[in-house]
Amino acid sequence: MTLRDSLRNFRPKFWPTLFTVPAVIFMIGLSVWQVQRLYWKEGLINERVERTNAAPIALPPMGTQTETVDFRRVTLHGHFDHAHEFYMAARSQNGNPGYWIVTPLLVDGGKGAVLINRGWVPTERKDPQQRAEGQLEGDVTIEAIIRQPQRQSWFQPANEPVKNVWYYLSPAEMAVASGLPLREDIYLDAVKGDVPGGFPIGGQTRINLPNDHLTYAVTWGALALALIVIYVMFHLQPQAAATNATATPEEDKAA
Repeated sequence: MTLRDSLRNFRPKFWPTLFTVPAVIFMIGLSVWQVQRLYWKEGLINERVERTNAAPIALPPMGTQTETVDFRRVTLHGHFDHAHEFYMAARSQNGNPGYWIVTPLLVDGGKGAVLINRGWVPTERKDPQQRAEGQLEGDVTIEAIIRQPQRQSWFQPANEPVKNVWYYLSPAEMAVASGLPLREDIYLDAVKGDVPGGFPIGGQTRINLPNDHLTYAVTWGALALALIVIYVMFHLQPQAAATNATATPEEDKAA
């Protein structure tokens, strides 16, 4: 059957057309939107990489727009207040359960205190006595990544300050729980480095983001194409049926 014959036998019906056309437009729109999301996500990841790899800056003063310094690297000096250690629960490393150790750093020069996410420890190392070598004393120099405070997600339980169990890192809540004048606009992720005893393990900053938008775009595009093919095949009448449908009464009698 030639293309002309196929077009001649194409008989669109009202209700299938009414369903198919908006559905195809919707699927193509979703595919295009996923491509846009793909480029947006790649740009966001590249921006994070550039910021974390840039030269360290000074700790920004209070009142700085945190969006402009998020993921920037800083170097600061001070001493840890291990007596007010916080424990971020439900944190895994290579599939192993554990905690993040978040410790206030009293910044030199009377610049207040800022929370440092020192890194991950396995469950059995939560007790500071099980990682005593890593409890750095005296003046320390910290290289870290600036982060904005976390917010409770839909499926996260609320923090439990009384039990010192935290599910999202909220400097404001931690300031109330500790009674320390902590900065509430930011916290810092310590970069990975050598720590006596090996714990906590720094470098917990999440640079990469889930980026499956290309897969989603291809899926929606393929569904739209499949629906178009089904629609066309459904409305292509077989050639014999089409011939019979166009036969004259005289031809029918002769047959």
